[in-house]
Amino acid sequence: MHIGARIREVLMQKSREYTVTWLAKQLNCHRVNIYDIFNRSTIDTELLRRISLVLGHDFFQDLSDDLKKQGLEK
Repeated sequence: MHIGARIREVLMQKSREYTVTWLAKQLNCHRVNIYDIFNRSTIDTELLRRISLVLGHDFFQDLSDDLKKQGLEK
């Protein structure tokens, strides 16, 4: 799973008030950093936790589900 692409996908599924600028403000960073996150295939767990809380979405569950699809989790 490309986690940055998944974060972008979830953000875009939210209502129009949830923009890249809004997310940057919530994470206390610049918009450019959000676009950088979208391009990442990996991400620090603390940053992913913060993004999960801000967007109200469990990205850790997405990663776990992806592992199960790949047959890596028993």
